[in-house]
Amino acid sequence: TMSSSMQSSKLASAKASKAPPANVMAAYGICMTAALAVFHFVAEGEFSAILTMSVIMQCLAVVLLLLQSHSSGSAAGISARALGLEALALVCRLSSTLWLNGYLPVDASGDHVFQAVDICTLVLVFGLLYQVLVVQRSTYQEADDSLPVVPVALACFVLATLLHADMNDRPLFDALWMAGLFLGIVAVLPQLWLISHTTGRVEALTSHYIAVMAVSRLLSGTFMWHARFDLTCQPWVDGFNHASWAILGAHLVHLLLLADFAYYYVKCVVQQGLPSLAQVDIGCLV
Repeated sequence: TMSSSMQSSKLASAKASKAPPANVMAAYGICMTAALAVFHFVAEGEFSAILTMSVIMQCLAVVLLLLQSHSSGSAAGISARALGLEALALVCRLSSTLWLNGYLPVDASGDHVFQAVDICTLVLVFGLLYQVLVVQRSTYQEADDSLPVVPVALACFVLATLLHADMNDRPLFDALWMAGLFLGIVAVLPQLWLISHTTGRVEALTSHYIAVMAVSRLLSGTFMWHARFDLTCQPWVDGFNHASWAILGAHLVHLLLLADFAYYYVKCVVQQGLPSLAQVDIGCLV
């Protein structure tokens, strides 16, 4: 009957509206395929490859945020300050990993792939900053993106100077790598600040960005936990490896910062399926 056909068409359109767009699925598919290919064919299944998997996930997160910007034609909900901290974190990490081996995976993916992915991510972050601050400036929520990041960044550099490891045996570059880690951890704060000062609602791909960044940090944290006895430093207190605990603590802080967000994100995915361009209600931030 006509009514049943109309109902079936409505159901089909509802399912289609819930389905992620093709470009989002392509981004997930390409990155996941690349991660598996690197793990099996480059790293040959070595455990240390999960460190390379973590930077691939970070790259995917930035790609998803770029797709949000292009799909919506708006910079609303994107924190330029968070992107600035992310770019600074990548520069600090690359200052070490481009020519020193202390913090690289010991498998073959640490020879070129790890650094190439970080460079790609840095280029994407700069491109996204250009979109937000120049192309889509009129939609950028500058008044709400107001978390003071300079003191936060300075604190990261001071702590890195005090707590760095000595895996490179070069204090300056060991400190820069540690600063990159700390900056990457706190880079989520301006994004969460922006959410809390607007509506408490997040565009779905922005929420995917935060969630995938958490997965990236979980992977690198897993590696650092297994490598904790191999991390060395010049201890301030005899017998206490402050660098190892600082690195693990930083990863834990990131996950704790995202704990409330993760609850509402997972709840939304369970109730609505993988969201596409709809909004996710992060109730705890309202």
